[in-house]
Amino acid sequence: MTPTTPTATADKTAPGPVPGLLKLPAHIARWATLAGATGVLLSTFLAWTWTAAFPGNLTVDLYPGGLQVLALTGALLTLLFALSAQGVRGLGWLTPGGKHSPVLLLALGTAATTLYSVAAIAQKLGGLVNLEPGGWIAGIASVVLLVGALGLPADTPGDAVRPPTSPHQRLLHSFKAPTPERGPVLPSWAEILIIAAVVGAGLEVFAYGISTPYGELFIGYLLTTGFALAAITRSGLNRRLSAVTARHRNVTVAAAFIAAFIFPLTQTSEAYATLGAYILIFATVALGLNVVVGLAGLLDLGYVAFLGVGAYAAALVSGSPYSTLDVQFPFWAAVLTGIGASLVFGVVIGAPTLRLRGDYLAIVTLGFGEIFRIAMQNMDGTSGPNVTNGPNGIPNIPDLEILGFNLGEEHTILGFELGRFSNYYLLMLIFTGIVVLVFRRSDQSRIGRAWVAIREDETAARAMGINAFRLKLMAFALGATLAGMAGTVQAHVTFTVTPTQYKFVEVVPPNSAFLLAAVILGGMGTVSGPLIGAALLYLIPEKLEFMAEYQLLLFGIALVLLMRFRPEGLVADRRKQLEFHDTGQLDVPKAGLTKAGV
Repeated sequence: MTPTTPTATADKTAPGPVPGLLKLPAHIARWATLAGATGVLLSTFLAWTWTAAFPGNLTVDLYPGGLQVLALTGALLTLLFALSAQGVRGLGWLTPGGKHSPVLLLALGTAATTLYSVAAIAQKLGGLVNLEPGGWIAGIASVVLLVGALGLPADTPGDAVRPPTSPHQRLLHSFKAPTPERGPVLPSWAEILIIAAVVGAGLEVFAYGISTPYGELFIGYLLTTGFALAAITRSGLNRRLSAVTARHRNVTVAAAFIAAFIFPLTQTSEAYATLGAYILIFATVALGLNVVVGLAGLLDLGYVAFLGVGAYAAALVSGSPYSTLDVQFPFWAAVLTGIGASLVFGVVIGAPTLRLRGDYLAIVTLGFGEIFRIAMQNMDGTSGPNVTNGPNGIPNIPDLEILGFNLGEEHTILGFELGRFSNYYLLMLIFTGIVVLVFRRSDQSRIGRAWVAIREDETAARAMGINAFRLKLMAFALGATLAGMAGTVQAHVTFTVTPTQYKFVEVVPPNSAFLLAAVILGGMGTVSGPLIGAALLYLIPEKLEFMAEYQLLLFGIALVLLMRFRPEGLVADRRKQLEFHDTGQLDVPKAGLTKAGV
């Protein structure tokens, strides 16, 4: 009997390379990916259609425009990552370990953007006959790119036990988290330059998205940026950047706020500053809800009511001719009035309800949100006391004036013209900074750690001596206060306050459903997550007005897909990543459990 050598055993059990979704030879898949990306890249310098009736003017050779710019960007990134995965000198830092899943994600995004562009041209102009040679080359090259990328070998983590067999398992295996790599340690000045470059790139990407003039371009923008960010995450570059920003946290925060301050100065239209102001209002309220849901774990479905309390309180003391109080407070007094009213309502509503948990608390807060809206609608002097003018609300709210600086007038600062919405954008940026500071201080404090303990297991937290009710009431009151502060600015930005602005769900945010979605999709318990989630959820309905009938349907589909592939949110903290993904430990063989008697 010949004994089995360790080498032979290792050869039989060692996992081989995991094939891609399409069973192609590795070298053919790589070359097809490179050829497809190159073809899409070159096609953007040719005309895609013969008429300028399709937005973006895709009729000019050697000058990409509109959707061609997005296809060019996606193809260029795909080429860089594909060459990196093949070991090209100087690009290895993009895909450490020769990973192919970032290439697959970028190829999917590039192909989706290009094929969508071809389909949009055919649908708008009346058939594929309206394509010029550049459009045909783009469509064919994107199909070649997609086939080649799906045939690339999947990433093989170091802890893999056996390769998957079914196509569905192979596709999911491509996106399994590999063993994290450590990047090179750079000098401090170089890391600060990297932070500045990343923040500048983020500002450029955000400004491009907010200034897209038509819906087709915005859809292509979402496809390109979404897959590109996913590829960066899969490549591990985000972990390296996180390590750099953690070492220079103050520099990162300062750079982010400087970039946000520069945004209105870079816009040529006041309409984009308008979107920026509304996004900051929505994002600030979402960050306040993150205190309640993300830190304390209290499911609040009526949070938008606190925004309404602050807005109505500020409107009543704003000096509006339709206000029943007939008073006009200065700016700081109006803000304190809105904050105080929201704080009182938060304590009054939270005191009797926070002894409930889970679904019961969610139903009670949902009821409070509807009670607030109906109460504001009935205080018209007929169905109730004359306080809020009922369904008509409080219109003609005057603009704020701070130290003689009227925010409703145009001003010139450092040679830049700032209109009304640019002024309110900068004011909301200050309020957002205050909310971020409060959130970060609360999260890192003893109270913040107690909130997290209550969120994870309230029974265990009580057993450790934590006064759960008092701390939950503090979180509820703090979240209400932050929402009320944003509401005071919203009342002046919108000129009017009506009950219909504070429904539970509506196509146009802010409302309780979209606020909660912004927190969950962005990443609970983080600072940047709700800000990003709120920006996306506000921009999408604004930019896709031509799909108004299907917006909620598409929103539901996006929720399902994101919860399936990234349940921890777009920006997740370490705890959520460990909760929703594998820990990287080996599976225990069933034979061992059987022998142990389990």
